Amino acid sequence: MILRIDDTDVERNTQASLDSIFDGLNWLDLGWDEFYRQSDRLDLYTKAAWAIHAAGHAYRDFTPMSAAADDRAELGAWLCNPGMRELSPEESDRRVAAGEPFVLRFRVPRNTGRRVEFKDLVYGEQSKSCDDIEDFALLRSNGAPTYHHASCVDDVDLRISHVVRGQDHLSNTFKHILIFEAMGVEAPRFAHLPLLIAPDGAKLSKRKHGPVVSVTTYRDAGFLPHAYVNFLCLLGWNPKDDREKMSRQDLIDAFSFEGVNRSNAVVNFSENDPIDPKALWLNSQHLYAMSHDELAAALQPVFEAAGYAADPAKTRQVTPLIQERIKTLNDAPAAADFFFLDQLAPYDPAELIPQKGDAAMAEKALRVARQVLETANFTHDALDAALRAAATGIGVKAGQMFQPIRVAVCGRKNAPPLFETLEVVGRDACLKRLDQAVEKLNN
Repeated sequence: MILRIDDTDVERNTQASLDSIFDGLNWLDLGWDEFYRQSDRLDLYTKAAWAIHAAGHAYRDFTPMSAAADDRAELGAWLCNPGMRELSPEESDRRVAAGEPFVLRFRVPRNTGRRVEFKDLVYGEQSKSCDDIEDFALLRSNGAPTYHHASCVDDVDLRISHVVRGQDHLSNTFKHILIFEAMGVEAPRFAHLPLLIAPDGAKLSKRKHGPVVSVTTYRDAGFLPHAYVNFLCLLGWNPKDDREKMSRQDLIDAFSFEGVNRSNAVVNFSENDPIDPKALWLNSQHLYAMSHDELAAALQPVFEAAGYAADPAKTRQVTPLIQERIKTLNDAPAAADFFFLDQLAPYDPAELIPQKGDAAMAEKALRVARQVLETANFTHDALDAALRAAATGIGVKAGQMFQPIRVAVCGRKNAPPLFETLEVVGRDACLKRLDQAVEKLNN
């Protein structure tokens, strides 16, 4: 894999955007074997452009243009002045000597019946008449290379075998084929991918959709990098079976260009939530499939960032209890706060009252539970047996005994399995929280 930064457009190139590329690729573990900046290779592009000119495939265009028009010429929206194609070499040289600015423009064959053809690995056979391709710029009036020229020169110099890019570049490929031919080399294979679009059908863009299109949005939301890669791969591509959750090696083994869709892929998000629900589901599936040791290692910095006094051993104890209760790593602090905090978040004392019970029943259950936990062996099986026996002893159902304990210890009804939770929270903290719960009921 070659990472090439197309930074010849100085005004649009910023260190922030470059850092964003590096941050995203590094987080996704999409490393590269070679790295190049186009801004470091300007001499190469200039030399190649003038070689094309010397071979008769380009000419100088002295038509006066504003900077904006120059940009439009690169994008193909401005048609060249036909008279410039016919300037004699002598006249062209004279005007250069006189200091006239010019754009170096590719001389597309005219009135020959010639068609540019190639087979795209996704969209199949492509063909376009040369008469429908404008004479596009190779070098701007300031001498800087255009995207078309620099990209093709790099592809040749770096021996690129496959160019895989967005479908919006499909129309540019006809120009690129002509450049490769003018350089006397064989073109790479091309594969154009469907675009990513918003729910309203608009093409995703940084300017309009902001966080939605930023990889770091998902990183900062607590996504696993391999889960996000899985999500990205399923935008516009499908394996031949019905799998959705796939490891990186699964994706590599299953990939083929035949599986790439030709229709655009929708990224679902709302005005208030930039996260695609499918991405969230896939992330949860990858979380659930992680070993406890792997997940604990991923959660350790998350707990530390939340300010929890979480040593790795405690994190490893907590991890299996919350694994199926979180969809992102960032969900973990809220799901596990009662394991780490000295003081529980405020909760409604009414939560302590069990179904078909009252405050008196809840208080009795808590007082008896405290007596049991003072002397019980703090293991799952011992706590299970002792508290079930205590429930029978005071004439309440096990669930009516367990709910007040769970709420007292965790500050909520919805919490991990009770006996494992008590074991990890520990005797001293449990006794303290039971006393606080009784006080809440009395108040």
